Formats: sequence, structure tokens, C-alpha cells
Amino acid sequence: MAAPDVVVIGAGIVGAACALACAREGLSVTVIEADLAGGGATAAGMGHLVVMDDSEAQFSLTRYSVELWRELSGELPQNAEYTPYGTIWVAVDGEEMAHVAGKREFYAARGVATEILDQRALAEAEPHLRAGLAGGLLVPGDAVVYPPCAARYFIETAERRGTKLQIGRRVVEILRDGVQLEDSTRISAGVVVNAAGSWAPKLTPGVDVRPRKGHLVITDRYPGFVRHQLVELGYLKSAHSLSADSVAFNIQPRLTGQLLIGSSRQFGAEDSSVEHSMLVRMVARAGEFMPEIGGLLATRAWTGFRAATPDKLPLIGPWPENDRLFLATGHEGLGITTSLATGALLADQLMGRASRIPHAPYLPGRTFQHAEQT
Repeated sequence: MAAPDVVVIGAGIVGAACALACAREGLSVTVIEADLAGGGATAAGMGHLVVMDDSEAQFSLTRYSVELWRELSGELPQNAEYTPYGTIWVAVDGEEMAHVAGKREFYAARGVATEILDQRALAEAEPHLRAGLAGGLLVPGDAVVYPPCAARYFIETAERRGTKLQIGRRVVEILRDGVQLEDSTRISAGVVVNAAGSWAPKLTPGVDVRPRKGHLVITDRYPGFVRHQLVELGYLKSAHSLSADSVAFNIQPRLTGQLLIGSSRQFGAEDSSVEHSMLVRMVARAGEFMPEIGGLLATRAWTGFRAATPDKLPLIGPWPENDRLFLATGHEGLGITTSLATGALLADQLMGRASRIPHAPYLPGRTFQHAEQT
């Protein structure tokens, strides 16, 4: 049997998107997944498709990917639950409203539609938010998707183009010309893509990716209780903390009428168990914005591990020590959003052509050089 052009390690949403992008180029692809397609961090994720403005590179990647999601939305199956709810970034006071104005200017200068909501408009848009909030910024082009089903759709579509999926098989070593599995089987390949998320450093030593634990809670069905994805403006401050455990108000409506409540971030936590203390903090924070939250029935809570890099940007491209090894990891909380753009950038690099956005900010060499210097 001929060796595939590409072996992708991991069938989470990033690996699935990479496999699909490569298959669309006519490349032969094998995807190797130790557990389930669309499992792991993908199954634990919130599914918010959001344009972010934390940096120019983050903005470019998220906007590009949100556009790709929008282009694909008509093809997605119903169970992927793609819904353009839009995002409202909620401002608590006048100081945060000044930040809203700056955020709007940033987006407007780059062609992303937004709308500033004053106190009254915010209350009309989301009646269950507490009274007295200053306002917010609506980004109507943002959306929500159900990640596990979207990932499985990517894989199934790639399979129809000839991709081979190997489930329940674990890669234990990346070789110069392929991979070795736990059962000692070797699979040769033209290129290997390490899309193993927070496990990526175990297969590629030196990759500067750390697991970051997060909690989520889902409620019973309360249709119409929340109409948009709601995120506090302080969310980015929480996301920037590299050491302290943190929580932020982040709530998402689902098509089922359920509400997905987040979010928390913990570095150094290796136990996947749900921690009651973090849930209490997270729900209490949500209650500061939506006081009725405490009276809703929660049906389940769970955790996942995001793959985080020091500079908040993913690693997409060739690994400096092996030109036949490519990385697609380190997306932290934006793996669902940026999965399609990651696949597109990877395919462009493999095909030797320019991308719609510059790929240099995401190349793994930037962190490799930093590691050598330190």
C-alpha cells in the first residue's frame, strides 16, 4: 500500500479541518486518532465562532476563519447547529464603554460590522442582564456551532475524498518519514501533521504548548433566556493570566434552548475532575451579570484542556528540526473558531502558495527560537 501524502495526528476539530483542507487539494491523507473523532478538547469546547482583536495576528486569523465558517455554513449538517447569534461584549461602566468605542473603531477600520449598544439598547437586546450595565458592543457576524458534530462532518467529508481514518490507534513517536504506533506499527508519510492539541509536546519535544484547564456548565432548556453570545469585556484580562486561576462571564444560547455557561482558566491543573470551587466562582461571576442564573437548573458540568502558547497564537507550519513535520496546535480557547483557517494555511504551505492572510505570525519557528535563547 502506498504511503499517504499526509498523516494527521488527531481528529479533533483542528486535525479534522487540516485533513479536509488537504483532501480538497487532492492529497492522500490518513488521520490517526487514539479516541474518538471530535472528542477531547473539541467535545469540551464552547463552540463560539468569534472575531477577536487581542492582536493584529489574532484578528486576522479569527476573521479569516469566521468568514470560512460562514461560507461553509450552508453545507453543514443540521446537527452542527451553526447559528449566527452574534456576540455582545458587555460593558459594566463608563470606563468599559470607552473601551467599547475603541473596539468598534478597531473593527470598523478592518471592515467588520459592529453596533454600540447603550444601556437601554442592551437591556432590550438581553432583558435578563442585570439593570445598570453601561452597554456593550454587538458583533452580529459572530456565530455558534456544535463542535463535535462539525468535526465529524469535516472528517466524513474528507473520507468521501479518499481520506483514511484510523480510530483507537495511538501515535507514540513521530519519525523522520512517518509515525510509529503503540502496537509498533509504522506508517510512512510524505508529511506528518501534529494536531494533537495539548498532547503535541509529548510527540514533538520542545513545542512550547501547555495545557490550560477549563470548566463549562450546561443548563436545562430555557428558550429565549439568552439571545446572543454574551461575554464580559474583562474576559481578555482573564485570558491573559498565565499563572492565576481565573473566571469570566461567558454564556451561550444553544438551539436546544439550553445555556452553556463559562468560563474558567487554570494553568498547572492536571486532574480532569470537575472542581466544585471553580464551578462556584464561575457561576457566581455569571450571576453578577444575570442574577436569575442562580435559579436555573444545571444538568451537567465538565472540563477540558486547551492547548496554550505564551503569545496566545497557534503554531501552524513546519517544525524547524524536521521539514517533514508540520504543527497545527496551540489554539487555546480559539481552536473551534480558527480550525478552518488553520487547515487552509496548512494546505497553502504544503502546496507552496501564498495564503489569504500572512502565515508568518503563526509559524512554529518563532517559539522554537525563543526556547533556544532561553
